[in-house]
Amino acid sequence: MNNDTAARQRGRNRLVLIAIFAIFFGAFALAGVLRFSGWRPAGMKNHGELLQPPGDLRALNPVLLSGGDYRWNPAERVWRIVVAPPADCGQPCVALSAELDLVTQLFGRDADRVHVLWVGNAPDAALKMRETRGLRDDPAMRNALPRVDDPTGIPVYVVDPNGFVILRYAPGFDPSHLRQDVSRLLKLK
Repeated sequence: MNNDTAARQRGRNRLVLIAIFAIFFGAFALAGVLRFSGWRPAGMKNHGELLQPPGDLRALNPVLLSGGDYRWNPAERVWRIVVAPPADCGQPCVALSAELDLVTQLFGRDADRVHVLWVGNAPDAALKMRETRGLRDDPAMRNALPRVDDPTGIPVYVVDPNGFVILRYAPGFDPSHLRQDVSRLLKLK
């Protein structure tokens, strides 16, 4: 092999090495830019408003409408959907209870790991849902739910197994978004 051919081969090898280096470290640089710019894949975003800091319901001892206490019991890994409508809710509560019934049915085999907690007077349709627990209206519970008295309608909350309020859905939310978010949470161990 002559010197000219050897020099061209070395040049080609250097270009390949530089290209591999650029691809390898370029991927790291791109990942860093995306990470620190706040971008997240669509599948990783929640639809509800992530509450920072989360509300804390652990110290509360909610009382069931049927009597007895509702226990948080984190070992059971039960997620809660909490609704705390105003006393004179009427038709909006009936419509919301139908939406929540559909959402809980769509959880399928995981439906028993989600309780719907209805604070205050619930419509009959809501109390007939299998996973619904009616709770007595408690000012302490209402105070722990951020912006519960929304003048535009009834917000809905997601509470983790430990008793922290982590997500809030504004009045008029899309029930499929609630289902998607809670389904993802149910997959957490």
